[in-house]
Amino acid sequence: MSKVSRRSFLERVGVTMAAGSVPIASNAAGGTGKGKESPKAKTNDAQDPARYGVVNCVAEWSYTSGKAYADSFNEVELDVVFTDPQGHEQTVPAFWAGEQSWRIRYSPPVAGRYTYRTVATDNGDLHGLHGTLEVTPYQGDNPLRKHGPIRVAADQRHFEHADGTPFFWLGDTWWMALCSRMRWPEDFQELAADRVKKGFTVVQIIAGLYPDMPPFDPRGANEAGYPWETDYARINPKYFDAADLRIQYLIECGLTPCIVACWGYFLPLMGIPKIKKQWRNLIARWGAYPVVWCLAGEGTMPYYLSKTKKEDAATQKQGWTEVARYVRSTDPYHHVVTIHPTDNARNQVEDPSVLDFDMLQTGHNDRKSIANTENQITGSLLRTPRMPVLAGEVCYEGILEASRQEIQRFMFWTCILNGAGGHTYGANGLWQVNTREHPYGPSPHGHSWGDVPWDVAAALPGSTHIGLGKALLLRYAWWKFEPHPEWADPHWSKENYEHAYAAGIPGKVRVIFIPTAWDAPKVKSIEPGVSYHAFYFDLRSGTQHNLGDVVPDSTGTWPAPITPTFADWVLVLEKKG
Repeated sequence: MSKVSRRSFLERVGVTMAAGSVPIASNAAGGTGKGKESPKAKTNDAQDPARYGVVNCVAEWSYTSGKAYADSFNEVELDVVFTDPQGHEQTVPAFWAGEQSWRIRYSPPVAGRYTYRTVATDNGDLHGLHGTLEVTPYQGDNPLRKHGPIRVAADQRHFEHADGTPFFWLGDTWWMALCSRMRWPEDFQELAADRVKKGFTVVQIIAGLYPDMPPFDPRGANEAGYPWETDYARINPKYFDAADLRIQYLIECGLTPCIVACWGYFLPLMGIPKIKKQWRNLIARWGAYPVVWCLAGEGTMPYYLSKTKKEDAATQKQGWTEVARYVRSTDPYHHVVTIHPTDNARNQVEDPSVLDFDMLQTGHNDRKSIANTENQITGSLLRTPRMPVLAGEVCYEGILEASRQEIQRFMFWTCILNGAGGHTYGANGLWQVNTREHPYGPSPHGHSWGDVPWDVAAALPGSTHIGLGKALLLRYAWWKFEPHPEWADPHWSKENYEHAYAAGIPGKVRVIFIPTAWDAPKVKSIEPGVSYHAFYFDLRSGTQHNLGDVVPDSTGTWPAPITPTFADWVLVLEKKG
């Protein structure tokens, strides 16, 4: 892979190859678990060799049973119980790697000496093994390793790393990027580099059970086939071995994978027990990495051609609630959980407390989607339980021959300034991974979303423009911003969504998004005794036009100058000094 050895790559992404271990997938022979005898595991109560790890990095090793199971995946589950230096226990699931082998991945949160022991459901020769793990501090500069995975901040409105460092969620949508149409490594690495350069921090990606196609459609396969056997009897470990490389590479790049287990309609197709098996496999494989869990895509949307849509929707709502509880009880790292919705995440489950943040889908109809987007953002922020809110899907750039860069800027700025905890972008052609040779083609309903190649879609200007917006916000304590529409006159309302949007920190900074208008708004309620300097920020180039000192009248009102061009701009007032 691009002049980098496999071991070097694993070390760079934070996989610690523990003493006596073998590289990923070396035991992943696939199949049903039938066949010749594998090397025997140690006897019960045997001591493993000493192992070594690094804080917030993955220590990994394998166990191979001497017993030839008829169906290893379904007959045996293996956990490893770790005890940290303070005496706290974590039960970490291992994943089936093929034949009679299981692999454990563990990310220790603190330095020191850990002990561990294995627990196998059949009490066979995988059960009762134990050992030690010596963990040293992380010395690198990858933010996901240095600061830890993300969690919900104490204000229940934003995200932060495990050490309290604020995390700006700027997501991109690569729904089908684990399939072979997104070639590894060249295509995947090229796209990751582009997104890092533009300031993205999150990638939404599906674990192989995709939307817009029937199960086991050839368009969903990767180099090793499908994630499950065609009768859903068991997973295909080799599929996930190939997916490992991509997930690990995102983390090496500092990008947090938001992993979607499957599209929502797979729940009635597979049944809840198999969906739980899918989730256990994902938690065991990727839970040790700094990830976000998304239970499903469009959780309550039935399959496109279903003849029992009402019944399916009810089954899915109940089922995803049950699965959410399973994920929360199984994941030892307690990664944040959401569900990608048909409208908002709260409506996809029977109990919203099983979610950590509200993800929205608000439309793909260009300016016609503005009202629903703003109403959903502001409405969800008022609901209980309190949690961060963000648009997870809105107006993919170029979809339906519309939703161009000006809409991308509008959605980003208005959502953020209205209190969203982040924002997720998408581009038509990228989400479904069109290539020039193999455009995605029709969905089950017969329509095609278009044939723009993914690399052309990735270069659309909207992704650059919202990255520039994030860079501007990072100059300030953006996580302390509160919406203040009253700071601008006129400002947006349900009567007119295309007036100004304002937010900031009183007495310190004001940020006002000004949609294209003939006259700039007046800035209102400027605090007595606070001196501001102002500038216009060009949303297309990232340059700024200095306006000098703000001199309000006796009522605290300052008429903003005419914008440099007849377009959308951001006006910033910074406290002097």
